[in-house]
Amino acid sequence: MVKPSTAQVWDWLDQVPDPEIPVISVVDLGIIRDVQWQDDTLEVTLTPTYSGCPATSVIELSVDAALRDHGVETLTLKRQIAPPWTTAWLSDKGRAKLETYGIAPPNPAGGPTRCPRCQSENLKRISQFGSTPCKAQWQCRDCLEPFDYFKCI
Repeated sequence: MVKPSTAQVWDWLDQVPDPEIPVISVVDLGIIRDVQWQDDTLEVTLTPTYSGCPATSVIELSVDAALRDHGVETLTLKRQIAPPWTTAWLSDKGRAKLETYGIAPPNPAGGPTRCPRCQSENLKRISQFGSTPCKAQWQCRDCLEPFDYFKCI
């Protein structure tokens, strides 16, 4: 097999969905930190969203399977925990996909700026806990729809 370029590998990884929020890729999520060739071995560095994230093993399996499906035979996955992942690593494309999917993207000011469904800014927090540890539950006071907010880390 001819070694694919690292740009090609990034494109392939951009097709691997996050298992908890499948509308965004692991690249959009910002957890793929580096892709490089070490001689004939492809080395992919991942940073989990937090050290106890239960999805990390599934993500690693998905990345491994995706690259092997594209013909990469020799592969090393490195887990890097420092520096820790932050929501600032989410891509703009990923933030837009979250909102289109109905999840308010993280906001450094501490809460969603608008309802992902009707765009109203008339919001209230229902619970600081959501469907996963990285989300909180909010509601729009205008359209009355509850929605997840991706917490800022």
